[in-house]
Amino acid sequence: MGTVNVYAGAGPGKLSATARRAKSLIYVPNTTADTVQVIDPRTFTVIGTFPTGREPQHVVPSWDLKTLWVNDDLGNDMVPISPITGKPGKRVHVEDPYNLYFTPDGARALVMAERMRRIDVRNPQTMALERSLPVPCHGVNHADYSADLSFFVASCEFSGKLLVIDREATKVIKVINLNATRTPGATSAGEAMRMGGPRSNLMPGASAMPQDVRLTPDGTRFLVADMLRNGIWVIKASTQRVERFIPTGKGAHGIYPDRLGRRMFVTNRDGGSVSVLDASSLAITTTWKIPGGGSPDMGGVTADGSQLWLSGRYHGEVYVFDTTTGSLVRRIKVNPGPHGLSVWPQPGSFSLGHTGNVR
Repeated sequence: MGTVNVYAGAGPGKLSATARRAKSLIYVPNTTADTVQVIDPRTFTVIGTFPTGREPQHVVPSWDLKTLWVNDDLGNDMVPISPITGKPGKRVHVEDPYNLYFTPDGARALVMAERMRRIDVRNPQTMALERSLPVPCHGVNHADYSADLSFFVASCEFSGKLLVIDREATKVIKVINLNATRTPGATSAGEAMRMGGPRSNLMPGASAMPQDVRLTPDGTRFLVADMLRNGIWVIKASTQRVERFIPTGKGAHGIYPDRLGRRMFVTNRDGGSVSVLDASSLAITTTWKIPGGGSPDMGGVTADGSQLWLSGRYHGEVYVFDTTTGSLVRRIKVNPGPHGLSVWPQPGSFSLGHTGNVR
């Protein structure tokens, strides 16, 4: 992999002065229960629960790491949490906030208004709307920036497409159609519709369902999890073209680098497993299975890199993996529908959004 590592600033224990003031806690948004639950990672116990608006999807650290934002997309609001106290503040009206990102300079918040088919550019402190970018697809929700932070790639879950968008979210530069490429081990669109859930929103002709997007540590490729193709798309960053596809497991959903930039963890939500990839070769080195099955979804790696915390979307639980051995350390019962879990604090200088895409 050489000496390049875009996540070097988010290495083990590299907490900023702001992050060091935060309590060490795990925040779990429960989409079915309309709550956020707070877990003490030292005791693995739920120590608090507070109500949210309808369908809280993700808990997102702000660019300056001073606030954690709960995205209630059907509630049309966002709830600020103080990382210092772990307590929620007053809700802010925001239309359709499915997910949240920030421009690299922190000057703008980018709200993924999935239902509205647009990216709303907002003030990062007040969340006041500044302008909107309509998108030519359905289900825009996850994203990541290039190594030089000049553009980002966003996934369109229900259209089977990716968007290449300029740094400030003023225009769509390119559309990457994943539906045109065949891959092994895919779930058919017909079977997907019968499975129900989010798959029921697939657009006619869509045969791919891209989810999380994450840049490889060396900055040369974007990885895109696909819940319908059951694996990872590899997109060459310099050309924004599909390079190859890597089957990982049923319902591939979330992607997380380890703290040293040597491995990538891929959650297979329908397969009850986590695939571990070598960050350079992208070879699958091992697969961690959840005993008795599970639905690993979203989460993050602890500040010291020793644990991977994930929500169990359809099992009302949270999983804690030892990142050295791959063993399941704990299963913690939570309210129904846990989704975009956030581990906090995390190392790094600034947040690009999601559950902790920190650089």
